[in-house]
Amino acid sequence: MAEAGTNFFSNRACEYFPCHKGVDSEDFNCLLCYCPLYALGPHCGGDFTYTPEGRKDCAGCTLPHQGESGMQMVFDHYGQLADLAKLEQ
Repeated sequence: MAEAGTNFFSNRACEYFPCHKGVDSEDFNCLLCYCPLYALGPHCGGDFTYTPEGRKDCAGCTLPHQGESGMQMVFDHYGQLADLAKLEQ
């Protein structure tokens, strides 16, 4: 079980917990409930699909919820996320 810390939070009171299948409930990290990597589209590094309407569907992705490794994914993509937030000139 992952220890509680700045990179781990498990909300067992959530009505959807656990919202993704395939992650041990003792190690399920809810900190990235709304994944910041979603905005990177096909470059996020996660296991996603697209709906028939063309929307990204992350229901099958467990990577951000596996202990503290999800935060490492965000850290690894921080440059790309920062580029999205740059002021356009």
